[in-house]
Amino acid sequence: MLTRHSGGPPGKRVQLHRAISKLGWGSRGEGQAWIAAGRVSVDGRVCRDPFTWVDLETTRISLDQMAPPPAAELLISIHKPLGVVVTRRDERGKQDVFSLIPNSYPRLIAVGRLDADSEGLLLLTTSGVLANALTDPEHHVPKRYMLTVRGRVEQEAIAALRNGIDLKDGPTRPAEARLIEICGDNSRVELVLTEGRNRQARRMLAAVGHPVERLIRTSIGDLELGDLKAGSLREEPFDRFENWIRQTGQR
Repeated sequence: MLTRHSGGPPGKRVQLHRAISKLGWGSRGEGQAWIAAGRVSVDGRVCRDPFTWVDLETTRISLDQMAPPPAAELLISIHKPLGVVVTRRDERGKQDVFSLIPNSYPRLIAVGRLDADSEGLLLLTTSGVLANALTDPEHHVPKRYMLTVRGRVEQEAIAALRNGIDLKDGPTRPAEARLIEICGDNSRVELVLTEGRNRQARRMLAAVGHPVERLIRTSIGDLELGDLKAGSLREEPFDRFENWIRQTGQR
């Protein structure tokens, strides 16, 4: 039996046939057929109405043993635009990244974070295992950033970044750091981190005297942002991160 249930707060209400598509179990048409055949249960009771409203966060939806297996796991790269948040419900009314995803896709998980005032590569997936593997700091998944910072960055600051910076939540790991160019009163710096602390790149540059004016994440692991335009997405081969999945001991 395929079952979906989460104890989170309500807030993701859809009709039952659409929920089946969102969960990656089949198309809306297949969902309607399964519902009509009495093969779908809602909170433990068979439901034959495809237009019943359910909440993906709280409703228990089950599909019997004869149903096809869930769709293959998905991995998606998206170029998160500036000002867009990586949460499903933002109290300040900002646009969230999930609003950029076509309705044809099942429910996706954001892999890690990228602040509203930052932009660039964000990964979305249907796999909780992959999301956990890529955000586990013990797996040292490299994330590359291009930063425009205030002031003329000297090599002493680059050396400090490479050695690690003492922040309020403890010293950082050594980072790859490179001065790209000096543009008038600003500088461009490339930084590669293997941790996922909150606003870490910004805090590290501020600690060496160069507040960040612009931050773009350009790669995660060996996945590059490339020429992906802001707000656009592309599907990636799911096995690109098999090594990190294996390190979790899960499949």
